This record gives sequence, C-alpha cells and structure tokens, in this order.
Amino acid sequence: MNNNKNAMRSNNLKDSNDIRHEFSMAMSAMYQSEVPLYGDLLDLVAEVNTEVLTQHPEIKDQLEHTGEIDRISMERHGAIRLGTAAELHMMRRLFAVMGMYPVGYYDLAPAGVPVHSTAFRVIDSQDLNQSPFRVFTSLLRLDLIGDELLKKEAIETLANRQIFTANVIKLIERFEEQGGLTSEEGELFVTEALETFRWHDKTPVSKELYQRLLEQHGLIADVVGFKGPHINHLTPRTLDIDTVQQGMQAKGIPPKAIIEGPPRRNCPILLRQTSFKALEEAVSFKNPNGEYEEGHHTARFGEIEQRGVALTPKGRSLYDQLLNQSREQLGVMPNEDNAVEYYQILENAFEAFPDDYRTLHDEGLAYFHYQAVNDAPYASSAGSELNLNSLEESYSDDSISKQTMTQLIGKGVIRLEPIVYEDFLPVSAAGIFQSNLHDDKQNSYESNSNQNEFEKALGVQVYDELALYADQQAKSIHECLCRLKPSM
Repeated sequence: MNNNKNAMRSNNLKDSNDIRHEFSMAMSAMYQSEVPLYGDLLDLVAEVNTEVLTQHPEIKDQLEHTGEIDRISMERHGAIRLGTAAELHMMRRLFAVMGMYPVGYYDLAPAGVPVHSTAFRVIDSQDLNQSPFRVFTSLLRLDLIGDELLKKEAIETLANRQIFTANVIKLIERFEEQGGLTSEEGELFVTEALETFRWHDKTPVSKELYQRLLEQHGLIADVVGFKGPHINHLTPRTLDIDTVQQGMQAKGIPPKAIIEGPPRRNCPILLRQTSFKALEEAVSFKNPNGEYEEGHHTARFGEIEQRGVALTPKGRSLYDQLLNQSREQLGVMPNEDNAVEYYQILENAFEAFPDDYRTLHDEGLAYFHYQAVNDAPYASSAGSELNLNSLEESYSDDSISKQTMTQLIGKGVIRLEPIVYEDFLPVSAAGIFQSNLHDDKQNSYESNSNQNEFEKALGVQVYDELALYADQQAKSIHECLCRLKPSM
C-alpha cells in the first residue's frame, strides 16, 4: 500500500485518502438531503460529543494519544446491499480507488437475514485517522429464497440492472492502469461514484412482484426491487450512545427499542449501535403496462455507533459467550416490551468481563497501543539489566518479557491506550436490520456459511480483522521500544 502512495506522489496523482474523504462528505450531504432526520442526528451526536470531551478530559487525552481526536467529527460508516456477484466484484474495485479493502466476513443468515457481508475500510491506522469512512457491504443470498419461481424472477430482475455509471467504470479502469487518479479525475470519480448510492423512488418492478419479494423477506425486496444499492444508512460515531438514545426520544426522533452490543461500561468494548426507526418512503412501482403505481417502502434509517477497544480472540470468545448467555436467558428477541429486563440480564452477565483497561491488557482480552511516556522518569531498577532487543523479539511468546513490559507499564514508563474496534458484529448488524425491516417471520436460515463463494465473487480474500489488530499492537510495541532505547 505504501508503494502505491509513493507512486501517486511521484506521478502527481491524487491521494486515495483525499478521494475517500471527499466521497464520504459528498455522500453525507446527499443522504442528509434525502433523509433530513439524519441531519438532526448529526447535530445531536455533535452536541453529546462536545459535552463528553468537556466533562471527561481523560477521554479527550485518550483520543489525542491515539490520534483519533480529529476524526471523531468526520467518523462515518455506511451500509449497502448488493444483488449479484458481478456487483460485488465491481464494488470492490470501486472502493479500492479510495484505499478501502474488504475486512472480515459476516454471515447473517443464522440471525435471519439472507445476506453475507464484509466491511470495506482502510487498513492502515494513520489512514484511518485521516478519513475513517467505511462501508458495510452485504450480498444477497439468492440461494436462500425458498420459492423457486420467485428466485428465478429475482435473478432475471437483477441481471437487467446496471448500478454503475459508464464513466465511473472507465475511471476505475484508469485507476488500475496508472496506479491512481489525477486531481481532476478524482473529482469526477466522486461525482460519478455517488450515483451508485443515490435513492430512486421509481422502481423497475411491479407492485405485485415487490409484495411477493416482501413476503419472503424485507431485505430481499429492498435489494431486488430497486435500481441500485441506495445508501441504507450513514452512521456517526458518538462517545456516549446512551445519552444519544435519550436525546433522540427528547427530540421526537423515534429510536429503536434497544442498543445492540455489550452493555454500558466504564471501558467500552467492541461496538454498540442504535438507530432511529426506518422511514416509510413513497415509491412508484412500474407495472407491466409501463404505468407507475404508487406505494411505499420501508428500509432506510439513521444509525449511531459507539466504538470501544478491539478484543483479542480470547476476549471475543468471552464476549460471545456472555452475549449468547444473555439472549438465551431472555428467551426471545430483545424488543420494546422486554428492553428493561434484557438490559438487566446483559449487565449481570457482563460482570464477568473485566471493566478496566489494565486488567483487559494483563488478561490478554483486548488490543492496545504501547506508547513511551516522554516525561516519565525511567526506573533504572527495572531497566538497567533489560535487553530491549531481546524483549522486542520474544515479547509475543516469552512470559518473562511480558512480565518486564508489564513492570514498565506499572512504573509509568509505558502508557497503554485502547486500539479502537473498526469493524462490525454480526448479531448487532442483524438486530439493526431486523428491527428496521419489521420482519420477524424468519428467525434463522438453515444454511452453511459460504465464505469461499463470497470471496470468489469478491475476487480477493478478505482481510482477517483480528490479524490486523494484532499487527497494529505489535508495531506499537516496536515503536515504543525504539523510543525507549536511547534512554537505556
């Protein structure tokens, strides 16, 4: 990736970070014009974030130490749904122009949503801080449509649509040929790419076909029934999702019943998400005689997220165990009627999950940045006999080295800061989808996960998000030790 950046600079090509930032801002403006409540949501989140940073200087310090402070106001993630392997393949090439790559594989079928997904995002932490825009991208599982005739009609409908403009395809090819786009080409790319995600209120399907698709699943109707993958939602990042949830109610913005993910904690983990309920939007269905029939469609909504520390495989296993335990104890899907009960069950279960960063670190439950503290007095008793080269080489599997590193942390020589979770949670994503589609007929699909088929359509393998976090932590250890060596 760095070689590509160097090539862009030497050839006077536009940096992918700039294209991504401009695209994310253009998409935000477009979505705000399409869904005005999204603008109200941005205002609310900005108010809450300002209050948190004012009242909790320790949170501001943490974000400054990790380089995230400037990105909070521009934090966005979007979500789209695609219908065919060819659409996914071209979408992967489109996002590559913006320096975004597929990270993680999510199978939502077991939770009752007939898609599998990935997240297109930047994989370099510095690039993330420059523009953290990411898009959760789902591909419809046509094989999960039980009605064979309806499946055939869905396949034919999707085969007849083109979701990319001719110009954006040419620009993607241009990017691949020359290793980047010029400033002028980059601006045109943003304009042309935006058309793929625009809302169209005239559909290519009849109202009768739309209704049959809807009876199968609301998400199937949302994908097959429209000209393209309109942006389903855009999600700002808040530093206090509980306050935003209450603020939505106070401002007359109808929130979904529960906040998805872990309970409220002193040290946030992974991802918590909520949204305002999906809008009922007027659409016109194209009937066989060529005339349009009025109707409505409900799918698009406004989402908010609060991100916490990324968990190691050990931490993620504990999280999954406690979440499953909570849901099994509740016995039904969390909803408006049992929200209070569910929150209490969740909080009780997660008492088993440590709620301070030092313990999360020492027990190997989460990933952290290691940072040398500039003004910390170096403890000679801990470091005079320490071989930092040996420590760096053996830290990953040598308990004595880990113990020494822990001593340096305890003496204030090294500071720990959480590595933020940049990805998604399948159960939470499914909960958001289902609550906004008002579709509870299908609790799960009996189908094997099909990552190989997904990656075949994608044209590449997805990145392992846990490996990315482990690499990020390892790099921070290396940089930290390099800074400490002169003082040894």
